[in-house]
Amino acid sequence: MEVKPNGLARRLAALLTRRQVAGPAWWSVVSRLPVYLMSLAMVLVVREQGGSYAQAGLVSALYTVGMALGSPLIARRIDRRGRRTVLVLTGVIYPAALAALVWTTEPGDWAQPALAVLAGIALPPANACMRSLWARLPLRDDERETAYLWEALLTEVLVIGAPLMLAALMLTGSAGTALTAVSVIGGVGAIGLAFTRVPEGTEGAARAAGKEPGKETGRGSFLGPLRSSPMLALTAVMALSSVPVGLMTLAIPAFVDDHGSQGSTGLVYACWGIGSALGAVWLGRSQSEVAVHLRFPRLVLAFAVGTGLPLLATDQLTLALALAVGSVPIALVSAGEMTLVSLLADGSSLTEAFTWASLATVVGDALGQQAGGLLMEPAGPRGVFAAAFGMSLLAACVAFACRGLMGRAATAPEPADASGR
Repeated sequence: MEVKPNGLARRLAALLTRRQVAGPAWWSVVSRLPVYLMSLAMVLVVREQGGSYAQAGLVSALYTVGMALGSPLIARRIDRRGRRTVLVLTGVIYPAALAALVWTTEPGDWAQPALAVLAGIALPPANACMRSLWARLPLRDDERETAYLWEALLTEVLVIGAPLMLAALMLTGSAGTALTAVSVIGGVGAIGLAFTRVPEGTEGAARAAGKEPGKETGRGSFLGPLRSSPMLALTAVMALSSVPVGLMTLAIPAFVDDHGSQGSTGLVYACWGIGSALGAVWLGRSQSEVAVHLRFPRLVLAFAVGTGLPLLATDQLTLALALAVGSVPIALVSAGEMTLVSLLADGSSLTEAFTWASLATVVGDALGQQAGGLLMEPAGPRGVFAAAFGMSLLAACVAFACRGLMGRAATAPEPADASGR
């Protein structure tokens, strides 16, 4: 009988040091370093070149547009042909495009926004690639849930740590040098992930080759996996859950500005991320006996309750405390979402399914920030916090309404395969 390690730290160590897991897991960390700082880095580079905030915002926005347009198609290519060629190409093109943007263009050049779009399209799909690989590796169900908890925790660590790494690089050089260095590191990570060996049968191309014609889920449509009703429902919940994050991204600095100095905004933001990371460590120490399709709506509801706590804040300190406590379920919601994607998506389109799930959070966040900007003047930060609370409650209602749909798909029997799913 196999002994299961107790405690989150032991479970993570046992999983991430396993021979068939360690290589792809750690190369994927390296390849994801640029993901959570590139928009900020682009703004800093354009400003350093003498551009206006409007020009900087345009370049950053076009980078995101390129990512949104290209990532589903690139992920689909991985599912059909395997990861190696795609990761090598993107690992070369991505840093090359960003280096060209930094060193050969300046604000006002037509080439600068064009290169921003190209860089967004060529972003190495390490997130989706690794998350789909977790679904295909021969792991027990509890090990797979631990893997997705690691993914959620890693996201929180990178959100906090990647901008700090950018700041450290800028101490020894310019913003352009720092952006170039980070993009090269990410490209090297993508190439390393491409050539890391994984167990036979875990590549998307291997799954696709074994499919009967007509059995693929949405393979002939641009929407791909979203033609599946359970996947569409889950993606909608994640988009709705991300709108409050975008709203609060605007409301937090405005609240801090109204109650003191903007200089402490970074510390208040940090409490938001730290609370989520601590929640993953604290509540992730033991695996729930509740099925994930039942657990997920409850976590979204807990997230909604936490989103309402900033309404009780009276100053910077109480806001920081409200964010730290209220963010505890965030990483667990993310881990539950990834586990559901691995169960709901067709095995031959997992990479694309994870890409759509990630895009839903990006779009929801962007819509929330846009709405927050429009609401800020008439409603103030407290009104934006209230809007975030309302949207998160709506997300929880949709999650509960769709749990039967997701549950039937998640628990449907499927033939055994090489990944042991």
